[in-house]
Amino acid sequence: MKQNTIQKIVLSGLFAALIFVMTAFLPFPLPGGGYANLGDCFVILSGILLGPIYGGLAAAIGSGFSDLFLGYGIYAPATFVIKGVMALVVALIVGRKPLKFSFVKLTLSSVLSEIIMIGGYFLFEIPLYGLAGAVADIAGNSVQGVVGAVSAIVLTTVLFKTKLIERIFK
Repeated sequence: MKQNTIQKIVLSGLFAALIFVMTAFLPFPLPGGGYANLGDCFVILSGILLGPIYGGLAAAIGSGFSDLFLGYGIYAPATFVIKGVMALVVALIVGRKPLKFSFVKLTLSSVLSEIIMIGGYFLFEIPLYGLAGAVADIAGNSVQGVVGAVSAIVLTTVLFKTKLIERIFK
């Protein structure tokens, strides 16, 4: 079944909700502040399955609301942009036909999107905490990046190998 606009909007809402829940309700705190979560797994998956626009919006909205909900409101605008760009980059690397599984493209896009996340928060935090504070947060963001990339690679591989993706999106 080819996705029409209504289906894409519904799936975007579903992914925004999944990203929100996986970020806001399943965080684990990191030493020095911040938290890691499985939200990035679904940010990456939204880019793969929904493409650059719908996937990017789902990632931006779900992640931005998570920051607001968790009391990190100052981060919400940066998160909105960073997570949206992450999904956009994933979608552009994976390509227009996400039903053709490529472990290399999945891995490359996941790692690159997490590098964007680390760099994006680094740049955002410099005016907030100074260079030393922003550098100090790279470690926590790197842990989040590893969690996000590894979980996305594992989940996406399983979804494609079990052909669940084909059943939903064909």
